[in-house]
Amino acid sequence: MLILASASPRRHELLTQTGLKFTVAAANLNEELLPDEAAAAYVQRLAEEKAQVVWNAYQSLDTEEEPLVVLGADTCVVSDGHILGKPVDSADARRMLKLLSGRTHAVLTGLAVVAARRVARDVEITQVTFNQLDDRDIAQYIASGEPLDKAGAYAIQGYAARWIPRIEGCYFNVVGLPIARTIALLEQVQSAAVIDTL
Repeated sequence: MLILASASPRRHELLTQTGLKFTVAAANLNEELLPDEAAAAYVQRLAEEKAQVVWNAYQSLDTEEEPLVVLGADTCVVSDGHILGKPVDSADARRMLKLLSGRTHAVLTGLAVVAARRVARDVEITQVTFNQLDDRDIAQYIASGEPLDKAGAYAIQGYAARWIPRIEGCYFNVVGLPIARTIALLEQVQSAAVIDTL
């Protein structure tokens, strides 16, 4: 049995693309950055904490015939040393978009797959280049509401695509779940035969 420990509709959609059968159980955690915590360590820690919390909550479903496997993920954006999660409000979204304007930044997604006797973890990194944004671009984008629940205050698969001339690395990572890396981690934890496909 596979559980996605995330309420993100984008992660749900991407995991659905893999053909895997899964259910969703979000983990509500304090997602604050620890003092002096590096971005890669931050997303890795949160991904593992999310997966572990959900595994603990549903461990009674774990059987030898159908092992319980939980996938956790967390994404952040790093620009000029600033770690950007989801904006808290419109002003925060504006600050983030100004940081990204005209620069190349990194998108990091921490992944963790937790099972009874095994944990697999990794971090995927993609470099994303933004065109220069003017204040009007930023104001219109924020007014659309799209940036407000996205790490770094933008959605590459949405309106912001018009400002992104180049990426280096996994596109799906920027959306929220690097599919190939996720499948590799799931296969590390247990054979694909145990996780039902469509």
